Amino acid sequence: MSNLPSPRVEEEIPPIEHPFREFVRMYCRNGAAVVGLIFFTTIVLSAILAPLLWDKDPLEIVWAPYTPPGEEGFILGTDLLGRDLFVELVFGARATLAVGAVAAALTLTIGLTIGALAGYYRGWVDEVLMRITEFFQVLPALLLAMVLVALFEPTLETVAIAIGVVAWTSVARLARAEFLRIREMEFVKAARSIGCMDARIIWRIILPNALPPLIVNAALTVGVAILFEAALSFLGLSDPNVVSWGKIIGDNRDALLDYPWMVALPGAAIFFTVLSMSLIGDGLNDAFNPKLRDR
Repeated sequence: MSNLPSPRVEEEIPPIEHPFREFVRMYCRNGAAVVGLIFFTTIVLSAILAPLLWDKDPLEIVWAPYTPPGEEGFILGTDLLGRDLFVELVFGARATLAVGAVAAALTLTIGLTIGALAGYYRGWVDEVLMRITEFFQVLPALLLAMVLVALFEPTLETVAIAIGVVAWTSVARLARAEFLRIREMEFVKAARSIGCMDARIIWRIILPNALPPLIVNAALTVGVAILFEAALSFLGLSDPNVVSWGKIIGDNRDALLDYPWMVALPGAAIFFTVLSMSLIGDGLNDAFNPKLRDR
């Protein structure tokens, strides 16, 4: 019998998955996050296409007040002034989402800038910027936003800026923590040793590696901004000529006990939109977290 050695079987190396495909696969493993993304995408598309799909004025009085949902051809009924509640909700999503997106972008810009500088330079820069952060953190955010909007003209731009100015502290602390961690890694030290400028190290080397948790936080920040906008509009601190979900609730609050659907429907729209942003944030966390890829 031959004693020839058995042929060597080489182990097959699994193909490397494209990063984007891996991201999508990890995100889709979270069913709730997929549902949240579908709902939020539907809301955004409805808001964008509203003028094309419904050629109506949301502030126009079209029928008798207090018409229940489903009667006289109105899907969601009319409000206390006789305006089509369905049209108000669709067009109100435009203002609510726009304020939420702009406020979230401003929040991330301020928070990321302060957190990045504090975490990278440390020392007296860190001390000064963190004391400023703590000052804004101890102030009542909604009350400060109300003061800022009241001091200036109550427009959507003012509301978005006010929300961004008061809501950046958590982003700043998260960015600082990430920069403190990453600045001590070998590739950052190597970049510093070959003479890279601080600006390049901060924005081109450290920031891309610090983005995953900040992107997750951004999704949650949009939901927080939507809640702030709804609260300010409910209190009458918003543009009276622009429909938003918070303004619908504020306009119909006197009819809450007798005609609850006029408040419950926009309230439900806010609730499910914020919930969808929270679910999207969970899905992004799963997709960006390498520790979950083998689960």
